[in-house]
Amino acid sequence: MELLRSNLARVRIPEPTTRIYKHECCISYDTPKSEGGLFVDMNTFLAFGRDYVGWNYEKTGNAVYLHIKQTKKTDAEDRPTKKPTLLAIGLEGGFDNNELQYEEVYEIVILPDNVTLPFPSVELPEKVRLAVDAILLAEGAERKEQLASWTADKKLVSKYAMDLQQLDNGVAVPPVGWKCAKCDKTDNLWLNLTDGTILCGRKNWDGTGGNDHAVNHYRESGYPLAVKLGTITADLEGADVFSYPEDESVVDPLLAQHLAHFGIDFSSLQKTEMTTAERELDQNINYDWNRIQETGEDVEPLFGPGYTGLVNLGNSCYLAATMQVMFSTHSFCSRYYLDQPLKAAFSTAPVDPTVDLNMQLTKLAHGLLSGKYSAPVLEKDDTANSAISQKQEGIRPRMFKSVIAASHPEFSTMRQQDALEFFLHFIDQVERINSGTPDFDPSRSFKFGIEERLQCSSGKVSYNRRNDYILSLNIPLEKAVNKKELAEFRNLKAERAAGEKELSADEIVRPRVSLKDCLDCFSAPEEVHDFYSTALEARTTAIKTAGLTSFPDYLVLHMRKFVLEEGWVPKKLDVYIDVPETIDISSMRSNGIQPGEELLPGSAAGDGEQSIKILADEDIVAQLVSMGFNLLPCQKAAINTSNSGVEAAMDWLLNHMNDPDIDAPLSENVQNPGIDQSKVDTLVSFGFEEKLARSALKASGGDVEKATEYIFSHPSASTTSDTDVTTSSEAAVDPLIPDGGGRYRLLGFVSHIGTSTQCGHYVAHIQKDGRWVIFNDDKVGVSKSPPLDMGYLYFFEKLES
Repeated sequence: MELLRSNLARVRIPEPTTRIYKHECCISYDTPKSEGGLFVDMNTFLAFGRDYVGWNYEKTGNAVYLHIKQTKKTDAEDRPTKKPTLLAIGLEGGFDNNELQYEEVYEIVILPDNVTLPFPSVELPEKVRLAVDAILLAEGAERKEQLASWTADKKLVSKYAMDLQQLDNGVAVPPVGWKCAKCDKTDNLWLNLTDGTILCGRKNWDGTGGNDHAVNHYRESGYPLAVKLGTITADLEGADVFSYPEDESVVDPLLAQHLAHFGIDFSSLQKTEMTTAERELDQNINYDWNRIQETGEDVEPLFGPGYTGLVNLGNSCYLAATMQVMFSTHSFCSRYYLDQPLKAAFSTAPVDPTVDLNMQLTKLAHGLLSGKYSAPVLEKDDTANSAISQKQEGIRPRMFKSVIAASHPEFSTMRQQDALEFFLHFIDQVERINSGTPDFDPSRSFKFGIEERLQCSSGKVSYNRRNDYILSLNIPLEKAVNKKELAEFRNLKAERAAGEKELSADEIVRPRVSLKDCLDCFSAPEEVHDFYSTALEARTTAIKTAGLTSFPDYLVLHMRKFVLEEGWVPKKLDVYIDVPETIDISSMRSNGIQPGEELLPGSAAGDGEQSIKILADEDIVAQLVSMGFNLLPCQKAAINTSNSGVEAAMDWLLNHMNDPDIDAPLSENVQNPGIDQSKVDTLVSFGFEEKLARSALKASGGDVEKATEYIFSHPSASTTSDTDVTTSSEAAVDPLIPDGGGRYRLLGFVSHIGTSTQCGHYVAHIQKDGRWVIFNDDKVGVSKSPPLDMGYLYFFEKLES
């Protein structure tokens, strides 16, 4: 006990708003259910697994920890499964959810000698007892962040809160002992903030919940706001306030004042009820549709290193599918697993490693690739006995999702997202955190150069280069290889429609297009109308072709399955893509200006900053504006896609809506979108010459921070000429971008099920150890029939020459 007292100065009692981690280790996926339990630092309130708590002591000197260990409860007796009498899951009389029950035990541990003291114990210092009580009663930070994501897009300040009428009727609400004023319900109770009436909530679809007395009271009285009793604590942000006329959970900025009107001291109340958001979140996560449907083939489950599933956090399959493929690449596996131990990442992480992307990427890599969390779990069988399941528990990437989404308003919500947009955002964030050490940047293995060649009717040409991480391909339906079958299907469909009969699933025929035709479509000549030619000093039609200036280690192909129909209605193309397991794109290489070609006046070979004046096509801009976009971004979208069409402009617009300069005025030099004028102005404001700023931005892919580093690391750059302004026949190559042959093998692909990228489900298929493996959230198994023709994103790995 004296040892504990000597460390009391480092023990803190958490405030109501303190982030407390008690469900998962911040540098591994250990939980209280793990063999060694979880150790909560009673100074920082970060949690650590048994193998990692010593690292935290070495780093911080914090010696006192609350040890939380959950052990499986043993059933008192074997009993047969009862016949359900209630349409509900996990409730008395309802369906048994077959989940194991756990009991939780606590003790105080003092490092480095692992001295243990029992808890609860009256012999412990009062400060320690109060701190532990606060930790155990608090909502875990992991859960708080998940709930914040779930409600981020819909919890607004109620318009009724600021001027809420409160009756002076003498009602005083006691701190405990609540009961519905119209029935015997003692849970799911709501306090009307106008008259202080306590009534039960709505009746659920399965008969549970309340008896609708609170909502009926609103209909009779019109009193708009109510707060759920049992959700009010000292942290008022967690209180569940509902607005009946607005029909949603809301924020009441004056909640403390409104509660005080009825004599409620919120600082002394403790949480006893789930909020509406918590119930909604639990239903979204816990309801396992597969238990009811039992559809699909029997999949042989796989366990061990590289076969760890990712638990769906609620519409997070886009993240799970993408990350499974990313950590199947050598570049990411090496950077965050083979070459970076967990301890090394933790030692360089900030005070709170949960907000450090490098730490969380390393944690995710070790979680997926070590095999530590990929083992069969125990489940209860129909006789209530524990049995080995063919299912794995997997890992929950909550901290990773929180930190990778921190800078993105959409990914921080619990809505379904586009796997393509997430991939690009992820690559961008990885590139940022590795900007100081580009040689170790795994995102480089996906980076390649694209060169566009424009030839106007004068015969003169210009070249424009950019870097990218994905090759986005249109699907030429007119190149379908099964045109005869499609024609027969259309006739059959018309006959069935005339007879008011439906087609069976086996009778449906979909267009089938080869991947080669999609790749050829990318390189095929394309007309660009209203192109301003500096040679003719007039608008004309130019011919645009495109090619690659380098071949990356990993080539990501994006199939443009989502298009806009007439009336600007988004539609998913119901099409199959014939994708071979090996491809050769060597013919797609572009080599810059060729002998005999003459550049347009004012342009340069490969100059990403060409001065050809491209004006935004007014028709394209008008169509985009009619869809609700602002004028300026629409003009930029048309210019940046060389007026090639509405669909291309729309793609650019959707991928750049979050750019910080999207609403910045068009500069006079907008004739070429390759170099952002606002970024040039930023570097000029630092004292650099404009020519040097442009050169640095081109050399660093348009990133201001990297451009600054480039200038300081290349002092001779300010005295040498801009090499891109020559007419050399060789394309300038970024030395940081990998290059090589054009032969690739298919590593994996991400498929999408659903009518829109904003809904549905994503699944990954990956080649591992000579076989195809399906990664469907936390379900991992041998794929018997990988749907190679149904991919949305295809990941190809370069073959050695």
